[in-house]
Amino acid sequence: MAAVTPSASKNINRAEVVDQQFLRHVRQLDPARIRPEAANQMTDIELLALFQCQLQSRQMDLMARVKRLENKVFYTIGSSGHEGNALLGQLTRTTDPAFLHYRSGGFMAARSAQGGRDFITDSARSFAASKLDPASGGRHKVWGNRDLWVVPQTSTIASHLPKAVGCALAIAHAPRVGHQLDIPADSLVVCNFGDASVNHSTAQGAFNMAAWTAHQCLPLPLLFVCEDNGWGISVKTPSNWIRDSFSHRHGLHYIAADVLDLAAAHSAVTQAVARVRDKRQPVFLHLQTTRLMGHAGTDFEVDYRDIAELEQAEARDPLLRSAELVLARGLMSGDDIIAEYESIRQQCLHAADAADSEPRLTTLDEISAPLAPWHPDRVAMQAEQAASDERRQQLFGSRLPEQQGRRHMAILINWGLRDLLAQYNQALVFGEDVAQKGGVYTITKGLQKAFGGARVFNTLLDEQSILGLAQGFGLLGYLPIPEIQYLAYFHNACDQIRGEACSLQYFSNDQFRNPMFMRIAGLGYQKGFGGHFHNDNSITALRDIPGLVLACPSRGDDAVMMQRTLAALATVDGRVCAMLEPIALYMSKDLYQEGDSGWSFAYPAPGQQVPVGQGRVYFPEATELLIITYGNSVPAALRVAKTLLDVNGIHLRVLDLRWLVPLNSVQIIEHAEQCEKILIVDEGRYSGGVSEGLISILQENGLTDRPLQRVTGADCYTPLGDAAKLVLPSEQQIEQAALTLLEVKSASQEGGDIERP
Repeated sequence: MAAVTPSASKNINRAEVVDQQFLRHVRQLDPARIRPEAANQMTDIELLALFQCQLQSRQMDLMARVKRLENKVFYTIGSSGHEGNALLGQLTRTTDPAFLHYRSGGFMAARSAQGGRDFITDSARSFAASKLDPASGGRHKVWGNRDLWVVPQTSTIASHLPKAVGCALAIAHAPRVGHQLDIPADSLVVCNFGDASVNHSTAQGAFNMAAWTAHQCLPLPLLFVCEDNGWGISVKTPSNWIRDSFSHRHGLHYIAADVLDLAAAHSAVTQAVARVRDKRQPVFLHLQTTRLMGHAGTDFEVDYRDIAELEQAEARDPLLRSAELVLARGLMSGDDIIAEYESIRQQCLHAADAADSEPRLTTLDEISAPLAPWHPDRVAMQAEQAASDERRQQLFGSRLPEQQGRRHMAILINWGLRDLLAQYNQALVFGEDVAQKGGVYTITKGLQKAFGGARVFNTLLDEQSILGLAQGFGLLGYLPIPEIQYLAYFHNACDQIRGEACSLQYFSNDQFRNPMFMRIAGLGYQKGFGGHFHNDNSITALRDIPGLVLACPSRGDDAVMMQRTLAALATVDGRVCAMLEPIALYMSKDLYQEGDSGWSFAYPAPGQQVPVGQGRVYFPEATELLIITYGNSVPAALRVAKTLLDVNGIHLRVLDLRWLVPLNSVQIIEHAEQCEKILIVDEGRYSGGVSEGLISILQENGLTDRPLQRVTGADCYTPLGDAAKLVLPSEQQIEQAALTLLEVKSASQEGGDIERP
């Protein structure tokens, strides 16, 4: 154990203590008294390279503590104590996708050295939020680099684990469908995380998905790396928790290594990497590390750790042992080590000063540019393409779907998915029950038979895993079309879209993309059958995700054309897209009366699509009242319009939004200006629904002189049976609201909302 002076033991600045301890330790080193290194195959060149990476990572941490006081850097979560992960950076390839934990400075330094990148300059730019930061372009401090296949992560509390599993599955899946990868076929995925993160439900889901896959003897080239320092910020990990939890876990091969000593760990880490690459099986690599300098610069460990315990951790500093190894092999003298340590310190400080002088993001347009790429002309061109006539005839037979007359939404969506799978060879349809069963509502019926189990397949019952798969597949060039069975189930996995999928283009400066077209069955149906989990009308979470495009068709032909647009948007611009499909309308054939086929439509021929944001207008000549709505409420509004016309001679205009994100403010204002009164019908909830966004658009564009009301769902979960009618909007409510508005005598009378208790 390295000695700690009495004055140092009282110092609350543990970065200074660790820094000075290293210098003192090197000065006092006696080659004759250094303990022998473990037998290993690590060459002198490898050891020197690793030591250099460790020193660079350490000095970046020390630089951050100094330069944050000068307001030149904005991030102080460091890698000190974890520098042994440089072994992983050295022993894996620059074509092995890596999803990294924030204490991965050593790994990044080693991988940067492999790829010819300047780790110090790149990292300093990231710490300083420079526009020249090669990872995020100045948007966040992330470990990431396109050339090195390090995929930026913004939160490493385990939310990156499902997509790491998905990426590994995508690599293994490519030969089954003839998909061409941008990386070698024998690549593996590295995913590291802290010991506290394994307790997160997202992590447990990822481990379960990996074990579930391995249990079925499916290849999964994934290296889980738990860097165990014994702490989750201020919460201590119980002794041996990781070892006892994972050393005998079915489906995961467990290997332990102490990376506080590079020589001792080298063979175990080498074995772990080789096993994953050669056997294509998941490995759980348990690395023993320590945490130095606290969780971050603002974390004063003396508030929750005894000084004696801190000193014990600091005595295990991996740089002390690495210096001993280098000295014992005669590769550097003590003076050489100190000179190199100080030289790297100056390089890091100078790099930080230089990065501080570089331009930063200064406008909203600059900041948001990579969030939502948008090339409407190219998207339209892509959406209007289709598989060849020969391929479509092989798929559908002599009568193509556009020649088969009017059909209800479920059939049209199914045909639309067939066309997409035929058009996009990289498209995959997956989710719970989508294969042999064809989905709960038969939407995917027959797709597996037509396209095979490699392109249409079931997943385990876990929405986080389903959306993690979608991200991993999208990252490697597929077009994933995951199905979430019910809207309520999406909320179990919302962060996979909010925090991970939709943020990737933004935090990688559009260098990485994970396009997808997510299908979600939702909204109310069948008189409350199944209760809340089958009648969820809360779409606020979806509308609040930056970059997400959200479609909600009310009729089958629109659904098909919007599918084409969403698939094209994902393909051309890499966007994350979702379609909220109203369950109640899947099987609806009639509109006004039984047998009228008023809600059955012909399949749109190839070449037809609906641009993002474009709504559908019914009765555009009407000016007395405009109803703005979507989903289930569209046919309901049309029935109300017919009733009021037949009974009262009143003409209503109905605007079906079709797209809930983004809202088309231009079209909304255009029709609102042409009508005397406005009724918003929102199946979402009273608070946080689409109606609030619509009212804001109307108000902000000066349409305050028109009487306005809204009919919405209640701020309540949906109950079973007929009681659901009391929570969800009804035709009677729409009709009564329309009549109330039309009875308003003067535009000066105030219309609007009455707060509910």
